[in-house]
Amino acid sequence: MASWLPETLFEIVGQGPAPSKDYYQLLVTRSQVIFRWWKISLRSEYRSTKPGETKETHEDFLENSHLQVQIALIFGTRILDYVFNLCEGKFDFLERLSDDLLLSILSYLDLEDIARLSQTSRRFAKLCTSGKLWEQIFQSACDHITPDMRALAQDMGWRQMFFTNKLQLQRHLRKSIQRQGSQRSSEL
Repeated sequence: MASWLPETLFEIVGQGPAPSKDYYQLLVTRSQVIFRWWKISLRSEYRSTKPGETKETHEDFLENSHLQVQIALIFGTRILDYVFNLCEGKFDFLERLSDDLLLSILSYLDLEDIARLSQTSRRFAKLCTSGKLWEQIFQSACDHITPDMRALAQDMGWRQMFFTNKLQLQRHLRKSIQRQGSQRSSEL
């Protein structure tokens, strides 16, 4: 397992399926799967029930079908599959990279690839529509960015500015410069 991975690889909490009010936590560390539960009930027979915890090594978890069934019932099969992959050493290293590094990588992709990548997860959707990414893409497509262009990008956004054709962009720039000029003259 990669040594630069954090100690906690995955954590999720949730409530048991209805009508249960029980609370559950699933924690996957580099070496263990930890499953915790808290019984929530108004019934007198459950008032003295203490929280429970099961700790399994990754290898033992892969063989513990009872625990797997509990996790699937509480958190769903997608979470169970994800925990299986973590226990088998299959990590999504791309998801673990910092946003700045990912933005730098994304700026080299084709526009079609950026559009496809934005549909893979919420994180990539946010990154693929971020102003930082589109500023980098705009800078790589444009020889020189004037201060007026930067000001316009602040108003309309780098992505919108990238997809605006040159004639429309020139018109927007003229209007922006005229507005700034009229504001200056009214201040004097």
